[in-house]
Amino acid sequence: MKSAIKRTLLFTVIIAVMGCATQEKARWSVHDKNRPTPPVITPAAVSGVAPSDAIVLFDGSNLSAWESTKDGSGVRWKLENGYMQVVAKTGNIRTRQAFGSCQIHLEWATPEVVKGTSQKRGNSGIFLMGQYELQILDSYENQTYADGQAAAIYGQNPPLVNVCRGPGQWQTYDIIFHAPVFDGDKVIKPATITVFQNGVLVQDHCEIKGTTFHKALAHYEPHADKLPLMLQEHGNPIRFRNIWIRPL
Repeated sequence: MKSAIKRTLLFTVIIAVMGCATQEKARWSVHDKNRPTPPVITPAAVSGVAPSDAIVLFDGSNLSAWESTKDGSGVRWKLENGYMQVVAKTGNIRTRQAFGSCQIHLEWATPEVVKGTSQKRGNSGIFLMGQYELQILDSYENQTYADGQAAAIYGQNPPLVNVCRGPGQWQTYDIIFHAPVFDGDKVIKPATITVFQNGVLVQDHCEIKGTTFHKALAHYEPHADKLPLMLQEHGNPIRFRNIWIRPL
């Protein structure tokens, strides 16, 4: 009996050692010259401009990368002076191309002439995968609920700080988004988002709780691995420029 136990233990140890050896063999050694190096891309000469491997969604010249969410037709927003501007009652717009995990750069400006207060002042939003809203709002000296101000994950998580510039001034969002992972109807890995507004960290690898809803708790609804990016028409003439994306 004892000899049988010893043989079993010895066999277990051998298997474990072989397993470790296999794992070590699969890993790259420190400073391994045979380890593949990252691909080379060309950074922009000016900060905020698209690097060489980015997909340019809007460079101020045309709206060909976008379509109306109402019927998939052309965009009815205004295009002028290198930016596009929301036109009330024309509906949201989305990219013609679908994306999952990604890096996004986007610049936006609320109206220079202030009208309204709280959520009625310079309201729009960026919907990652058409589901998860990063809020756009004129939050410069404008009181509103914390999870609805600029750079909030709408209805879920306020930004770490309010770093909004004044009305009419251009502002930047730099976003790192990791898409959720589903197993059938169950989410096994929630989405996460990191956001820099005007160069300042405002969302630090925040876990998104689910699809954005108004006045309701967020929850996940299974969807495709890739979906279009959406910009919201909320009735206010928000301007957008210099939008690019890098799939991750």
